[in-house]
Amino acid sequence: MVAAAGGEVDAAALLSSVGLDAEGPWDPRAMIPADPYYDMLERIAAQIDATDLSVRVGASMRLNEYGALGLAFKAATTLGGSFQRVERYARLWTSVVEYELRPDPRGTLFILHRSGERRLGLRLSNEATLASALSIARQVCPVPVAPLEVLVQHPAPKSTASHADYFGCHIRFGANVDALLFSPETLAQPNILGDEGISRYLISHLDAELAEISEEAPLVARAKDTIAQALSEGTPRMADIARALGLSARSFHRRLSEHGMSFQTLTEDTRRDLAEGLLSDENHSLAEIAFLTGFSEQSSFTRAFKRWVGTTPASYRKDRMSR
Repeated sequence: MVAAAGGEVDAAALLSSVGLDAEGPWDPRAMIPADPYYDMLERIAAQIDATDLSVRVGASMRLNEYGALGLAFKAATTLGGSFQRVERYARLWTSVVEYELRPDPRGTLFILHRSGERRLGLRLSNEATLASALSIARQVCPVPVAPLEVLVQHPAPKSTASHADYFGCHIRFGANVDALLFSPETLAQPNILGDEGISRYLISHLDAELAEISEEAPLVARAKDTIAQALSEGTPRMADIARALGLSARSFHRRLSEHGMSFQTLTEDTRRDLAEGLLSDENHSLAEIAFLTGFSEQSSFTRAFKRWVGTTPASYRKDRMSR
């Protein structure tokens, strides 16, 4: 993002603001918390016209910047297989985004899930993520790749010409998901360098890395459980949660940062997960769920839930009950 912003911004200062050294070694496994990253993007947008920044960034991404995951993406035998690997192994390079392949009447949706307030920084990051997914697809496919449609939850920027030129299809802003819709024919395309033998080797390597991360996850899981128990008393403070976990606030903050998370993001994720779980149980009223997730008013809960998933709690519950 900083490189794409060009010489009109102070690259060293921007990177320093998120704890990165502009002169330091390249480390694709280094993670930074989401909120400081969004802050940085918003500082960039305050200095330059960022309308097409996310598209330029996404188009510039290369598979070799994703380490072993990039190699596994390249070695899959079909484009659909490549995206299946992103769905399974994305945790190796991000802890704030999850990916899902979901069947659609017209093909398959490649969906990105990212919780948090729909602020400008998050919107720019989501657009760049969708653009980068298409960029790496175009690097492995022997024929030109364009989605059937791009779906984006936030409103359209002041100009969408660059987006339309890059994606090569209709872009639906104000949708209920952030996703690329691919046709079955596109996902069935064989990859240029697809290789079963190399794939098996890389998958075993990725599975081992994923297992290492899973072993470190109990702290996050315990923190979410502790936050969930505290929410009925209102929004918890980081110092109180750290104390309950037997940690100092400083140590807790550092360990969350190692997972690429902030306490605010973790609390937001916990609220969303708890709300979705409670909405699946008809024994809880919406007012009770609002209270149990730390909201003093049901209206505040409704606004937050709609920001998280794009629909109201009542509509979400009705949809779940009808399945």
